[in-house]
Amino acid sequence: MRWMVTGARGMLGADVMAALSRAPGEEDATGFGRDLDVTDGGAVEDALDALAPDVVVNCAAWTDVDGAETHPDEAVEVNGRAVEGLALACAKRGARLVHISTDYVFDGQGREPYGEDAPVGPVNAYGRSKLAGERAALAHGHTVVRTAWLYGARGRSFPATMIRLAAERETVAVVTDQTGQPTWSADLAARLVELGRSGAPGGVYHGTNAGRATWHDLAREVFTLLGADPGRVVPTTSAAFARPAPRPAWSVLGHDRWALAGLPPMRHWREALRAAWPYLSVS
Repeated sequence: MRWMVTGARGMLGADVMAALSRAPGEEDATGFGRDLDVTDGGAVEDALDALAPDVVVNCAAWTDVDGAETHPDEAVEVNGRAVEGLALACAKRGARLVHISTDYVFDGQGREPYGEDAPVGPVNAYGRSKLAGERAALAHGHTVVRTAWLYGARGRSFPATMIRLAAERETVAVVTDQTGQPTWSADLAARLVELGRSGAPGGVYHGTNAGRATWHDLAREVFTLLGADPGRVVPTTSAAFARPAPRPAWSVLGHDRWALAGLPPMRHWREALRAAWPYLSVS
């Protein structure tokens, strides 16, 4: 199979490229970073024509959640309109698009895991821009994979920040009123490759590690793995950290749809964090 990966220099995109290099069989993968501007429709079509990929994994995105509040048009350009062009171009060429989305398309008011077909209602500009991209991809029969609380070996991540703060501070205040699913980018990348190879139907899938945690829970687990006293992680609330964009309080996703691809849900977040531990860099 031939693969094209956009955003291939970022945390998830780089892990997708690594997963493809380890995949069984002959996987021909080409990754683009900033050398392909996904908002340039002509450049995107040229790349598709040159590579003739079977599967396109779109990891390119505007990811600055707070920045999207003050630059909503720019966020929509990358996360919405660019996806519309990519989705249409892939559909015309018979390529399958696997587009990465987010838990931020939900309002965060739930108390049970959001199913793949649960009503959406983003509470910030970033979420609205990502929802626009979802709708564009789905309108052309493609696949959307929502993820949440992603961390990995590249770029900034919450676990790496906690590792650094554990060395710098006696105590660290972390919120207890946001609940989600910490997800290792390498686990998600491997699942994206499995999904692309599976021939599973298009639609929405939820790509997060299993279980649930607050940011406070995750920080305590990091301290535990460091051999530090988890009691140094002090509970607080989101009100103590004023930010331009509101965050959803509940970001727990259900995973029922993986059965359509013949794949089990991803492993528990604590198990994944332990596996990721040797690869995490201090941020």
